Amino acid sequence: LLLLAAGLCAPAWSQDAAPAGVQRVRFETTLGAFTVEVDPARAPLTSVSFLQYVRDQHYDGTIFHRVIGNFAIQGGGYLPDGTEKPVRGGVPNESGNGLSNRRGTVALARTGDPHSGTSQFSVNLADNIDLNPRPTRWGYAVFGKVVEGMEVVDDIGHRPTAGGGEFDRNVPVEPIVIERIEVLE
Repeated sequence: LLLLAAGLCAPAWSQDAAPAGVQRVRFETTLGAFTVEVDPARAPLTSVSFLQYVRDQHYDGTIFHRVIGNFAIQGGGYLPDGTEKPVRGGVPNESGNGLSNRRGTVALARTGDPHSGTSQFSVNLADNIDLNPRPTRWGYAVFGKVVEGMEVVDDIGHRPTAGGGEFDRNVPVEPIVIERIEVLE
């Protein structure tokens, strides 16, 4: 109940100062850098899991393997040669946390199983409210928001794509590598 109450009372994101408890992480990519605020008050399980992957350097050297213009970019699970990185178990779905899949938000990627999200994430390039939960289905849990460098995210979203590896489409023709992600203290 305390986590639920904390989530309901959590302040809205600000471009200037991070709300209490929010962690900032900096993505360094081959196309530039962007900063994300991760909100453990609203998505505690997802945030802890994501930040542990960051601290374990899991994302270093992975690629954005799925890029769909005016929709989302997805990364965090594959190396440039198409090898899938090993992951921990899935995170319980926190899509009912009141955060919406709006432009610039970061959500946990998953399969059709609502509790299958592990290391992969997506950044919304547009307002994707169809990814929010509904009374009859789970949504995609938003756990962060881009607060600096959205132009880099947009640049990634405009790169040409084709089929590649195990994917039949939406793979950037030129690999876009996440060189590293670090927690900003």
